[in-house]
Amino acid sequence: MQKRTLGNSKLEVSAIGFGCMNLSWAYGPPTDKAKGIELIRAAFDRGVTFFDTAEAYGPRANENIVGEALAPMREQVVIATKFGFDITPNGEFRGVNSRPEHIKRVAEECLQRLNTDRIDLFYQHRVDPNVPIEDVAGAVKELIEAGKVLHFGLSEAGGATIARAHAVQPVTAVQNEYSVWTRDPEPEVLPVCEKLGIGFVPWSPLGMGYLTGTVTPAVSINSNADLRVGFPRFTPEARQANWPLVELLQGVAERKYATPGQVALAWLLARKPWIVPIPGTTQLEHFEENLGALEVELTTNDITEIENGFVAIGVHGARTSEALLAGIDQGAKLGTRSINVDEIS
Repeated sequence: MQKRTLGNSKLEVSAIGFGCMNLSWAYGPPTDKAKGIELIRAAFDRGVTFFDTAEAYGPRANENIVGEALAPMREQVVIATKFGFDITPNGEFRGVNSRPEHIKRVAEECLQRLNTDRIDLFYQHRVDPNVPIEDVAGAVKELIEAGKVLHFGLSEAGGATIARAHAVQPVTAVQNEYSVWTRDPEPEVLPVCEKLGIGFVPWSPLGMGYLTGTVTPAVSINSNADLRVGFPRFTPEARQANWPLVELLQGVAERKYATPGQVALAWLLARKPWIVPIPGTTQLEHFEENLGALEVELTTNDITEIENGFVAIGVHGARTSEALLAGIDQGAKLGTRSINVDEIS
């Protein structure tokens, strides 16, 4: 397994991680716990050392699966989890909450569910507009000083927020959505990460499954358990309009004896050496296919073909619903820019 280091930190992880969210939530009914544990351990057996979960997944159930699965190899893996939502004991979401006292309480609960004495990477899941990011970073800094957390991360944060947080407590990684068809981090977030020496972890690197070529315009997405229901980019009309993007990846994949999903992951890996995608799946064969992306070498001409094709084709539909987009930080939203990267010291 190839390894990568997240930015200037000394946190080394497998070049491809495992996003565990799908095991409990998102694109269909939850996976049986025993099957989830088996899949996580199979990923470890194949060299994966970076596992991503969150309090919100399930909610909470995902951390229990991850903790039990990785207990036998805890010293050999990196576990990332997230705080930042106000979730009632019965699982009701009541918006975001990153008040320092809430962060510390959630950290203790995460440690118990993960059956561990420390959280390797603790992300703020979504920026809380009611709590200064300096206070958030300060709370995580105290957890780091206490040895309960080792590294601080941010998810769906914009460049200005990242820089302000980093000034209080160094940010090890930023996790925003990024893929061949979702380029929002490119104008601002990636340059800020590069300047500050912060790793970048793309979530949904396969475009919520669309870039694999399996979510065709004819596929029905109508389950109440599927997060994609109602997303503008996943209507039948949008999937039909966006299909040329999949065909673009298929064309490159045929030359590489690969799949379009592998090309999509290889494209991310080729962007920067501090980018570590975390594709998720509930099927071992799909997971093994994802790992095959490490063997796909894209030439400069391949990358140029993908870039030119993306510009020519464009993307139809917003990447998420308006309700979810409202919780994404300025500068991470729709690729907007809110900070001059050159001004960051």
